[in-house]
Amino acid sequence: MTAGAAALKYLFPGWYAVVMGLAGLSLAWHRATPLMGDGAGLAALLLAGLAALVFAALAAATVLRGLRHPEAWAEDRRHPVRHTFIATLPIAVILLATVALTQGFDGLWVDGLWWLGALAQLVVTAWVLGRWWQGNGAGGLVWAGVTPALFIPVVGNVLVPLAGVPLGHAQWSAAQFGVGLMFWPLVLVLVVVRLAVSGAWPERLRPASFIVIAPPAVVGLSALQFGAPLLLVWGLWGMALFSLLWVGLQARALAALPFGLPHWGMSFPLAALAALTLRLAGSSGGAMTTLAVLLLALATLVIGALALATVRGLRDGSLLAPEPVGIPLKPMDAG
Repeated sequence: MTAGAAALKYLFPGWYAVVMGLAGLSLAWHRATPLMGDGAGLAALLLAGLAALVFAALAAATVLRGLRHPEAWAEDRRHPVRHTFIATLPIAVILLATVALTQGFDGLWVDGLWWLGALAQLVVTAWVLGRWWQGNGAGGLVWAGVTPALFIPVVGNVLVPLAGVPLGHAQWSAAQFGVGLMFWPLVLVLVVVRLAVSGAWPERLRPASFIVIAPPAVVGLSALQFGAPLLLVWGLWGMALFSLLWVGLQARALAALPFGLPHWGMSFPLAALAALTLRLAGSSGGAMTTLAVLLLALATLVIGALALATVRGLRDGSLLAPEPVGIPLKPMDAG
């Protein structure tokens, strides 16, 4: 087996988080166009194109991996943490449809892409949450599997209205949005209880803590699509901003970690918060505009650094490799 074929075995589903980060940043720069002009629009277009190219490359590699390493795909589905990252694939599709819409594309192909992502996301969410019925240690909930990655299937559902409402599917968008609203608080409670009962997740997953920013930020953006009161959206923005401050307390520990794929868990949440802040800055101005620009700059710098680190990791072979340690399957009722 060649080195490239062997590396393909370790192309975990979480790689679609790269597409999420790039597409999310494209949406944020699109939101900045009224403030910054055509330069922001060009940045959004370039990022959209890059996200589409990365998705196409990953999709082809995923199919090839499934053909050559079906056992690796089966292991992903059984893994207590990695199975949740399967949701990044339909989320990437939803985001690509959203980005296409913001770039002025329309027609049946955008509508079909959105439906494909939305329905696939619903199926994956039902599958992930359906595992909970299997009980402790039997493929169901274990403390090792309760990490911020559990938010990923939830966030995917609250993303649906971003393109669904403009495409004319407000009713279905609202229904799927409700699924995310139902489980977002539950996952947050599970994550906090896990910290109290079983301690934090492994160090290499620490960057995934930033995912807690995404639910309130995306819910705020989607709520605006439904015409929600601005005060409600401001409340969601406050939740997202405080979540950034909360997880930001780990900045020193994060800086000491070697780069790994979980670092991409920081990308989309930062971009979503920047997009929501830019959206609100349009109606308030002043200091909010300054903060929006700073958050957009932060998201851009972080995602740029992640992209460079990813290129280096692919070149030196440190990314497409086995996980450094296994995750213990500690039952939920264990002390």
